[in-house]
Amino acid sequence: MKLKYTLIVVSIFLINSTSKSQGSYSIALLKYSGGGDWYANPTSLPNLIKFCNKNLKTNIAKEPITVEAGSPEIFNYPFLHMTGHGNVIFSNSEIKNLRNYLIGGGFLHIDDNYGMDKFIRREIKKLFPNINLVELPFNHEIFHETYNFKNGLPKIHEHDGKKPQAFAIIIENKVVLLYTYECDLGDGWEDLEVHHDSQEKHLEALKMGANIVQYAFTK
Repeated sequence: MKLKYTLIVVSIFLINSTSKSQGSYSIALLKYSGGGDWYANPTSLPNLIKFCNKNLKTNIAKEPITVEAGSPEIFNYPFLHMTGHGNVIFSNSEIKNLRNYLIGGGFLHIDDNYGMDKFIRREIKKLFPNINLVELPFNHEIFHETYNFKNGLPKIHEHDGKKPQAFAIIIENKVVLLYTYECDLGDGWEDLEVHHDSQEKHLEALKMGANIVQYAFTK
């Protein structure tokens, strides 16, 4: 898959990826401050990676890497995933670091694990004060990569019973930050015995996750 990255990001990424024996590149889980459980859903990303490697023929390292929001190491990874149930606080230096990463070609997927919404919206506004977070329409290409979701995000867990929504920060016609709300894809990616989801819901969540990975890596 072709990564649309700035030269400096590509250079750092390629240097680091050569040392990873499990795959050509890795994706990362974002660690943040504020008290929220950034470490939630420990089986979700490994399961998503396994699904993508099998069905999209990606070559992602089997285990995700954990990176802190303020670390320059985020530039090593083309895809960051973030989740949790509670508070999120980005410092000014973390805001600058994340903004540079996203403007430079990186991709951040934020999945509300229930309880993150009011906090993450505040932090997204700090990240991009002059760019509105917009809801993606059902015909957006992210819902129609390898797998077709004609009604947008699947509803994996009920939470407040609201419709699932996909919000985005878009720069130069590309989604650089995707915020999935009232959906809980990460729970759906987890091992079945964790949340006792049906095989159908588990597969639905993995397919939507694969679409997100494919979009991030090819656009």
